[in-house]
Amino acid sequence: MDESSMPNSSAGAPQTTPPTGPPTPPIPLAELLAREELGLRRIAGPADADLLWVHTSEMADPYPYLLGGELLLSAGVLLTDPDHYVGRLVQAGAAALGFGVRPVHETVPATLIEACDRQGLPLLEVPPETPFTTIARAVWRLMAEARHRELRRVTRAQQALATAAARPDPVPAVLHQLATQLGGRAALLTARGQELHAAGRRPDPEAAGALTRLARVVARERPGSPSSATDTHGGTHLSAYALGGGEGLVLALATRQRESGDHTVAGIAVVLLSLLAAPHQGADAAGRSAALVRMLLGASPAEVAPLLGSTGPWTVIHARRTDGAPADALTAGALGASLGTALVDAERGAGEAVRVLLGPGPEPDRIAARPGETAAQARPTAQPGETTPDPARPTAQGVERAPEPARPTPRPGWTLGASAPTPVTSLAAADAVAARALAHARATRAPLTVDAPTGGLAALVPPEQAAAHARALLAPLTAPLADTLRCWLSLHGSWDRTAVALGVHRNTVRQRIGRCGELLAMDLDDMDVRTELWFALRQT
Repeated sequence: MDESSMPNSSAGAPQTTPPTGPPTPPIPLAELLAREELGLRRIAGPADADLLWVHTSEMADPYPYLLGGELLLSAGVLLTDPDHYVGRLVQAGAAALGFGVRPVHETVPATLIEACDRQGLPLLEVPPETPFTTIARAVWRLMAEARHRELRRVTRAQQALATAAARPDPVPAVLHQLATQLGGRAALLTARGQELHAAGRRPDPEAAGALTRLARVVARERPGSPSSATDTHGGTHLSAYALGGGEGLVLALATRQRESGDHTVAGIAVVLLSLLAAPHQGADAAGRSAALVRMLLGASPAEVAPLLGSTGPWTVIHARRTDGAPADALTAGALGASLGTALVDAERGAGEAVRVLLGPGPEPDRIAARPGETAAQARPTAQPGETTPDPARPTAQGVERAPEPARPTPRPGWTLGASAPTPVTSLAAADAVAARALAHARATRAPLTVDAPTGGLAALVPPEQAAAHARALLAPLTAPLADTLRCWLSLHGSWDRTAVALGVHRNTVRQRIGRCGELLAMDLDDMDVRTELWFALRQT
């Protein structure tokens, strides 16, 4: 070390190289030693250490000025008791000591080498031709490179987690991607430690128990609970993060190693899981809950309609995962959220379709009267690309438009069947229609099938007469035969697709259709017969 690079010890305080930016990832000591141009050589202490800072100090006791994790550079100007000096550095949490030879010391004192070996502090020999400032620049350059690698890794992880959150099973997909990114175990736990979903290799039983206990620490069951906690058990790094939403859910992580950026990646997952696992209730949730309670206690749909906020129109949707996997409550809730509703039923048992109740669209716009107009004369103003409504056509109450029915759209990874918009008093019939629409969608491999409301020539027949005609015509058929005939006609007489929709063998479909022809005494190959039967089946 040349004289020009000697620190100014007369100031009495340690000199530090000011950081050029925010805290950066720690630098392994081995990376600094690998910079051959520095000529650094480890001569004592362990080989593993992480560097957070670079400080230069010639004080006899720099302990009060150290933060921990420093590479302390010194020429030993005031070194008199190496053992005490090293002990104070270890107490302060210094990561390593770089000792510059010449002009103060020709070589590194043997007593200093012994003290570092004894107390486990890495000791580096700094050659005379290497200024301390060169070492500091090298460390900051390594930190900048590490920060760049960390940002790239976090960016890739964020993109991967966001893609997983858009899958039809977002919660398991996010956990799987998180476990892949961190190389460990990721689990979603309840406040009591029950595992809802998990991905990655399971830790040993003792570490798993420690992780469950750690999750209970952050579960927000009592005021003042921390939002996150970490621990280490037998070489396994444990982390727990409380999810938002007040449900007491916890993201629990177990990894073999902890790398820079892991906490940021976990934080991204916490935000996504908090949104996905939230109850997705709107401001009218209390009224809808009250409506559900009253219906369970025997009230009719017409009586509870005001509590639902609207009499309709409502759309019933039946849904199944395209890959055939069952849908749990969280996955079904995410589907409901993507459709814009919290009314989801996924608790009917394994193998059953998820049912979603989709309410009307946004509230109708009230039309304000312009100066000089009466309310009856008020008309809405057309927006760009829209057509002004015909004033000759009356609207509800003269100044309000009726609520538009919500229109379901295909969802990636799901097969949907939807009823036509229906009033709240006809939801039971709409539920059966949605089930048939789902069967039709699965048979035709369509992502969405929507039952069309009665229209055209069929709408010209009074409903009562149409229903009476249908009952008389279809009276010979049992319910299973009528369902098979309806499905077969809707699929244009396809034996295979009907078999797929009904979940039976194609020969069973042939037998049932043949039986229908016999009981009805009709030729089912005749288009007129098919048309009449289809009209009748649409009334039931």
